[in-house]
Amino acid sequence: MPERSPFSCVLWDVDGTLVDASEGILRRLTTTLNHFGRTPPTRGELSRWIGPPMFESFQVNVGMTAEQAVEAVAFYRGLNKSEGYTVSARLYPGVGELVHELHAAGVPQSTASSKPEVQVVALMDHFDLAPALEATVGASLDERTLSSKADIVREALRRLEAAGADTSRPVLIGDRHHDVEGGQDAGVPVIFVRWGFSWPHEAEGAQAAVDDIDQLRALLLVDDSSAHATAGA
Repeated sequence: MPERSPFSCVLWDVDGTLVDASEGILRRLTTTLNHFGRTPPTRGELSRWIGPPMFESFQVNVGMTAEQAVEAVAFYRGLNKSEGYTVSARLYPGVGELVHELHAAGVPQSTASSKPEVQVVALMDHFDLAPALEATVGASLDERTLSSKADIVREALRRLEAAGADTSRPVLIGDRHHDVEGGQDAGVPVIFVRWGFSWPHEAEGAQAAVDDIDQLRALLLVDDSSAHATAGA
């Protein structure tokens, strides 16, 4: 059956929403923080690191100054570049298929990630999601020029609009309170996915929260004939 979406375009967070890169993130954080004489996080503490910009996390989580955080981010990004941006990363079950289903239904899509854009591009190419996206948007490499979630969401909408997409009814899919807050700031509703690295309270303020890919699909795609039948009833 033909399918359509109640949203005119879909924006995707990446870490914790599309991609689980936690294994590599923990490994690089451990190396980086050991190098700077700080205590690395345990796997259970990764939720404090995945989501916000790394520049912010180095300051908030281990008390670095802004200058120290700049050095730590550069060191961390150097590790990432040397080992490859896609090493140890995997898609969450079903999300790749849903991205392609949305594309087949004619729904414009973009990433809206706090991850540096060069990494997001590499991941989307690696997982063959790039052909289904009208735009691939992430943070600037220094995570300072373009870093706030709200600004990244606005940039994603700008690029979609420049590509001719209808941005009148956007939605952001994310897994952290930073996504919810950034979406609200940019005037974009958020569907919160619980399979990432969040705490339960982080969904507060989201338009909806889902536990699995089937629940997300049901919100993003509806049977066109059923929708018309309901509308005409």
